[in-house]
Amino acid sequence: MTGFEELAKQTALYPQEAPMAVKTSRNGLLIGLPKEVSLQENRIALTPEAVAILVRNGHNVIVEKAAGEKAKFTDNEYSEAGAQIAQSPQEVYEANLILKVEPLVEAEFEHVKSGSTVISALNLPAHDRGYFEKINNKNLTAFGYEYIEDQAGNMLIIRSMSEIAGSTVMLIAGEYLSNADNGRGIILGGITGVPPTKVVMLGAGTVTEYAVRTALGMGSDVKVFDKHLYKLQRLKYSVGQHVYTSIIDSDTMAEAIQRADVVIGAMRAEDGLSPVVVTEEMISRMKPGSVIIDVSIDQGGNFETSRMTTHKQPTFKHMGVIHYCVPNIAARVAYTASMALSNIFLPFLLETGTTGGIEQMMYANRWFMKGVYAHKGTLTNAYIARKFNMRFKDLDLLLAARF
Repeated sequence: MTGFEELAKQTALYPQEAPMAVKTSRNGLLIGLPKEVSLQENRIALTPEAVAILVRNGHNVIVEKAAGEKAKFTDNEYSEAGAQIAQSPQEVYEANLILKVEPLVEAEFEHVKSGSTVISALNLPAHDRGYFEKINNKNLTAFGYEYIEDQAGNMLIIRSMSEIAGSTVMLIAGEYLSNADNGRGIILGGITGVPPTKVVMLGAGTVTEYAVRTALGMGSDVKVFDKHLYKLQRLKYSVGQHVYTSIIDSDTMAEAIQRADVVIGAMRAEDGLSPVVVTEEMISRMKPGSVIIDVSIDQGGNFETSRMTTHKQPTFKHMGVIHYCVPNIAARVAYTASMALSNIFLPFLLETGTTGGIEQMMYANRWFMKGVYAHKGTLTNAYIARKFNMRFKDLDLLLAARF
């Protein structure tokens, strides 16, 4: 050792390693991110970057081993962000706030602690009365993220996932029109001397907005139908190009569907299940090999002939028409979708910690309560209660009694 090195050590000139400053909070959350066990679900609700911010703000995060693998986030990234890596689901479900993508399944009910809070999708048509009885018996507070709104009444997660679905849906249609998937062998759009493909879109919301842009860019002939004139006007303004639009009318719409190469159903539910606007009789008149994509299948679907499919077996044929009815289209692009989910959940979790917990957050932000369908063993969603003939209590009254 040189004299300078000795002097540097004695006078503390060498840089010293120090842990990153972590904010301590008496309202720190314990957040669990389990590995999704539902078929073909690839997303995760928080990215490593979001976990690092939560940890720096005094919260603890438990991530199940390989939970982010399918979205291309490694255990090492989560560990370096400050998360605890759990080797089993039982360890993750020790957390009092479970954040996941798909609804709880039978095996997960065995692990989740009584009194916990679970935030996930609900996918109402896939469940029966027994599912909600299990949630009540476990004394859970359960959020269905498709019902969570912001202060302006926008459904944040639905819009974000709809943007992804709309950007992806025309690419899916192109796959199934091509010979690669035993389709009709036609290009999505058109070329010189060949007429463009005809695309019909049902619903003038976010999915359609993004799908229309893609379809027009490919040169398709697009027609959009919706029940509300103001939505059609807003769509034309958002797209900034001329698009054929029409109020849903049985004759006009039936004729367009009969001639279509692709029909996309993207009409969301206003209360409960999405409306069925295309009958089996209409589908029977469609061209063999034409493609139906039911983006609203998670809420029941827009086509009478729809039934849920998976990424592993995404399609089936009925009356010669290809049906694509996968409820989690965004899982096809899991990295992008996980980033989008994380951007929404992170501010909410930070505010929850600052406010003092889930109940305090709900009470302080009444707009947020629309996502809650069960609270501490009490069903709070009137539509679900009516559908399954179950008792419910108004959440606002429940919280008012507690505070």
